[in-house]
Amino acid sequence: MSPGFLVELSGENLPLARAELDGAADALGGRAVDPEATPPTLVPVELPDLDAARRLADRLGLARRVIERAPERADEAEDWIEGLGPGSASFRPVGTPTGRGAPGTVDRWVAAWKRSGGTVDLARPARRFYFLDGEGGARLLGAEVAAVDRARLERRRMPTLPYRRPVSLLPKLARAAVNLARVRPGQLVVDPFVGTGALLAEAAAIGAKVAGIDRDAEMVRGAARNLEHLGLDAERLLTRDAGEASGAFDEHSVDAIVTDPPYGRASASGGEVPAELVRRVLSAWANRVRPGGRIVVVLPGGADPAPPGWVRTVSLPDRVHRSLTREFRVYERGPATVPVSSR
Repeated sequence: MSPGFLVELSGENLPLARAELDGAADALGGRAVDPEATPPTLVPVELPDLDAARRLADRLGLARRVIERAPERADEAEDWIEGLGPGSASFRPVGTPTGRGAPGTVDRWVAAWKRSGGTVDLARPARRFYFLDGEGGARLLGAEVAAVDRARLERRRMPTLPYRRPVSLLPKLARAAVNLARVRPGQLVVDPFVGTGALLAEAAAIGAKVAGIDRDAEMVRGAARNLEHLGLDAERLLTRDAGEASGAFDEHSVDAIVTDPPYGRASASGGEVPAELVRRVLSAWANRVRPGGRIVVVLPGGADPAPPGWVRTVSLPDRVHRSLTREFRVYERGPATVPVSSR
């Protein structure tokens, strides 16, 4: 396990971004190692290897990049830079598109790169080095392993899809919810309130098998259209009552339930009180989730809908607008623990 990586979070809803990182790193056999990172947008991570670091960048929604850490000693850092050449490179401070940093320090890094036969190209570099400016001068962080493709996530937003509804989780938030479930490729994720398919799309995009249920046949057809448009596929899409549909799945056959159920505002709940509907449905699905599996639910607050034996381990708010703040909640089997509400 290599401790030599940093993840730069995007800065939007840092507690949720950090919890997403915890889940995604765990799913790849690693872990975030510093809960009090300074600055909080730069989190050290242990990962098995460089390939896992690249896959981590491909999984995250609320981050910018994964960086391979440079040696801390100045002479070792210059040797490390020189050993990565030749080619084109840029040297930039984290968090800003432009910036020079402490001239003498950055000049030494550039000189080391040029000794390898490398060139500096700020527009289209083959390799990107990042540093952190501070009162004591510039500190080299390392070289980018991979950037999070935030533009790709934006291209999956509701206005770009063939089946649209006024309310749907943004792709980056849907991706965060899937990562909170610590899903691995090949595992089965079920959304019993599939809606437009936003959560299933993000789970399928990281290699999970997915299944969705909705009592509204139009929603099921629309989710299927959206998945097909994105080049993704579902194991099963069922037009059924969400609670009754659990009978179509074997006991302990599901790795995670990830869902954004109707709140009774923009999304209908079929005449049931939304909180009672969610409680009924999760109770029906609880024994379908394997031991060690998780339930992730996005809710507008309120009591816990998970059945007895399931405890809330994460609860993170996300403000939608003045009258609505939703919570990303994670439930696991086992003894009660203190919910994570902030970091």
